[in-house]
Amino acid sequence: MSPEPHAAFLAERSRSGGPGTVSFLQHGSWAGVKQGWEAERLGWFGAAGHQIGAALVLYRRFPGSPRSFAYIPEGPVIDWASPELDSWLAPLLRHLRLAGAFAVRMGPPLSLRRWGAKTLKAVVGPGRRIGDAVPDRVDPLGATIAERLRETGWRRCDSDAQPRHGFEVPLAGRSLDDVWSGFNQEWRRNIKKAGRAGVSAEVADAGLLPDFHELLKLTELRDGFTLGRGLEYFQRQYRVLNEEEPGRMRLYVARYEAEILAAHTMITAGDRVWYQTGASADHRREVRPSHALQWRMMRDAVAQGARVYDMRGVPDTLDPSDRAFGLMRWKLGTGGEVAESLGEWDLALDGAVNRTLHRALRAYLARR
Repeated sequence: MSPEPHAAFLAERSRSGGPGTVSFLQHGSWAGVKQGWEAERLGWFGAAGHQIGAALVLYRRFPGSPRSFAYIPEGPVIDWASPELDSWLAPLLRHLRLAGAFAVRMGPPLSLRRWGAKTLKAVVGPGRRIGDAVPDRVDPLGATIAERLRETGWRRCDSDAQPRHGFEVPLAGRSLDDVWSGFNQEWRRNIKKAGRAGVSAEVADAGLLPDFHELLKLTELRDGFTLGRGLEYFQRQYRVLNEEEPGRMRLYVARYEAEILAAHTMITAGDRVWYQTGASADHRREVRPSHALQWRMMRDAVAQGARVYDMRGVPDTLDPSDRAFGLMRWKLGTGGEVAESLGEWDLALDGAVNRTLHRALRAYLARR
């Protein structure tokens, strides 16, 4: 289907609500970000021709084969609460077979369990994991969908391209004072410290993406991770997302005495805001530029009516001795909650050749 009705449906679905998140990864612009993939927008339509579902499908050609691997990140956007799930997935699978796909992977945008910050803080300790804490909420729909997928041959992926555990700060029905009160003392103290030091947090344009990327390289080295994204990736992302809708992606920078000490990117789609990527310098960390940026971004999210401020992935660990726990501890300070998603599921489409390609693909992804 063409871009305009696809985008219009996603916007309407975000406004009207319904089971499942409408992710920015399901908007057509994301196809322009992912080089090396072909893309297709699909729609489900009711008897009267009214659109009732949508999916952005990314196809990647398997080396040495005319067949492709189909990927639906954080989608599709359908009525997951429908008692007839097969009536939604069967036509999708038929279409993918005709398109030459040998396997499909999708990430149903539903949660299984949720833990509040207070609950997780109470079980922090040596060897502890998120699953060691009793969840504050269990989503029965998520559990039901997982079981239905297993019954129909889908297999839970060993590793996910998207975060299995995400961190969310609920904003619906909350004022700025409510959000501020939800922070722990350390977060409130650090935001105030940044203000007293004269740190400014502001929205920047694409011209400062090189500064952001230099800070990101420092952050990767300091924190021991590698995103593997060059400057051109973020420049393309910024351009493509904002061509689809102005303001969809923003770059925020924190300055101290005219120097950029931190830079974060934010994405907006519908009633949800995502803090996507953060970077900061190794020096002058005592003036807390990242806290200043987060507070500015949350204020902007509240002002534009967002229902959720999504801080994306967190590690599974609650062990203070694990290096990765630092990120979890930082996000817990906002008073938000960890949401465990259904994760990603895949299915080999019919035929022995397809199953062989699927096994080869799984081995390839496991090595990556």
